[in-house]
Amino acid sequence: MATYAIGDIQGCFESLLKLLERLDFNPVVDRLWFVGDLVNRGPMSLQTLRYVKSLGASAITVLGNHDLHLLAAAYGNDKHFKADSGLADILKADDRDELIDWLRWRPVLHHDPDLKLTMVHAGLPPQWDLTTAIECARELETALRGNSYRDYFKHMYGNQPDLWRPTLKGVERLRYITNCLTRLRYCDATGRLDHKAKGSADKPPKGLYPWYAAPNRKTADANIVFGHWSTLGYHVENNTYAIDSGCLWGGKLTALRVDVSPFEVIQYQCVGARKPGGGD
Repeated sequence: MATYAIGDIQGCFESLLKLLERLDFNPVVDRLWFVGDLVNRGPMSLQTLRYVKSLGASAITVLGNHDLHLLAAAYGNDKHFKADSGLADILKADDRDELIDWLRWRPVLHHDPDLKLTMVHAGLPPQWDLTTAIECARELETALRGNSYRDYFKHMYGNQPDLWRPTLKGVERLRYITNCLTRLRYCDATGRLDHKAKGSADKPPKGLYPWYAAPNRKTADANIVFGHWSTLGYHVENNTYAIDSGCLWGGKLTALRVDVSPFEVIQYQCVGARKPGGGD
């Protein structure tokens, strides 16, 4: 039995299948962890979503910002929806409702106490310890799965608040949690989030730190695997493992075997569905 964490797919279904061939993946005994962003921009988002759903208990996926973007559009908030994004096929599919409902019930953080490893899509703010991170993730999951989920999607978008306060309440608290878990790259020394900087971490903007290198980060001793940051590529630092290596942009699709020590890296060179560029 092997457990692999896999980076952002974003609808690049054929690349995923090629990587799984390389892994000799057997859904009967092996397990896959997906760091989110299963869909959007790539050519086969619908097929990707159907496939991961079909894996059942053999796969765990946390929600990424593009997955939430799909859910928001499905539930009436089309503020950032683009007809050519790769999501339209899902919204027009006969099994649309089944796929959307399944996706809405995915977690936003996965913690495995046996492997002592946590998976999120983007990052954790330095003010959160692991217990707080798990508690905040469960708050967001409750909102996604509860009776008021449509109200959540109505207010999901926005960059504020950008600094953690335990007293945050309501939609502001949920938006902050969402932005940390699904959009975070940089923050300042106080932990204030910055959503504008998206480039490589080699030369961070003045006064900003990659979230995993922020001063006094309370999860510094936790092992965390994440995606979201394609310009970072495969990167290991401070007990964190970045595995979005830019498959969509012609980079690689990365699998990290996490049930062995040290972790084993397996990659597939992707053709690239989009030209390299910015954006979340």
